[in-house]
Amino acid sequence: MPGSQLGSLFRLLRHSPILRPFIILIGCVVLFAAVDGSQFRFLSLGTLRSTLQSFATLAPIALGLGLAMLAREFDLSIAGLFGLAGCVAVLTGVDYPLLGLLAAVAVGLAVGVIQGVIIVRLRLGSVAVTLGGLLICTGIALVISNNQVIGYANTDMALMLGDYLFGLFTWRSIVAIAIIAVVSVLFALTRIGRDIVAIGSNREAAVTTGVPVSAILIGVFGFSGALTALSGGLVSFSLASASPTGLSDVLVPAAAAAILGGVSLSGGTGRPLSIALGVLVLSVLRAGVNAIGAPPFVNDLAIGTILLAVAIADGPELMRRFTEIASALQYLANRRSLK
Repeated sequence: MPGSQLGSLFRLLRHSPILRPFIILIGCVVLFAAVDGSQFRFLSLGTLRSTLQSFATLAPIALGLGLAMLAREFDLSIAGLFGLAGCVAVLTGVDYPLLGLLAAVAVGLAVGVIQGVIIVRLRLGSVAVTLGGLLICTGIALVISNNQVIGYANTDMALMLGDYLFGLFTWRSIVAIAIIAVVSVLFALTRIGRDIVAIGSNREAAVTTGVPVSAILIGVFGFSGALTALSGGLVSFSLASASPTGLSDVLVPAAAAAILGGVSLSGGTGRPLSIALGVLVLSVLRAGVNAIGAPPFVNDLAIGTILLAVAIADGPELMRRFTEIASALQYLANRRSLK
């Protein structure tokens, strides 16, 4: 392959929001299938179900966090809000689950909007503000739950959320897929997506061109809070219990999924569909590790290795060296053609 084509391919893999996580996903599937061999533990219906269940939990949270990262912000509060929303949903949704879920989403939306207003109006950093939000949400969850696991008496709702439709999907996975689809379409076809990318790429230029930066940032944090609360409420319903801190380990996987999906901490890159692919990579890794009977720490090692490789690939030094190699190959190809 000529040097110029090789360089173009590398730049495509490096900057494409969809292609890179898709290739990582295919690589994970092929690797697990090869390790599993003829036992068919990985390539089974059970593994696919497990993958979709993990996706259903993480996808809405990663999508909300990813949009904040696209705007060059970060939302740490999701780690505390996830548990708080579950407690609110379980406490208020015994007789009317939909009412409980709406209450949880309303709490998440309010937390996100309040944080967004504070960040925008007082011009504060999102990390500091949302860290405070995390601690406040965790504290409120501990108070309303009396620092105990809260049981959910509506077992019919829990069983319904656990039933498989068409032998594969649950209501939680259908909701997650629908959210990803709707947000992806809106992001691609409306001005909102372009404005979020513009804010993350160059906020001063976005203000100059008339982008309503303050309103969009407040909306992004509100959306992140609402999606986190929705996922927390549905997970607590499906488990028939809620814990103020037991399910708070969602921040790192959500951030990892967004980064695998091409979202940069410096903002301006990534798309909702690429974030979904990043979530799918993590879900396949977790389900694959369980399927082949590997220790749980293998999942953390695999995620860490992939993230490190992505960080190195995004680094300017690697790109500079690859450009030099591609130029040298192109020079040699030109020399041969002249002969």
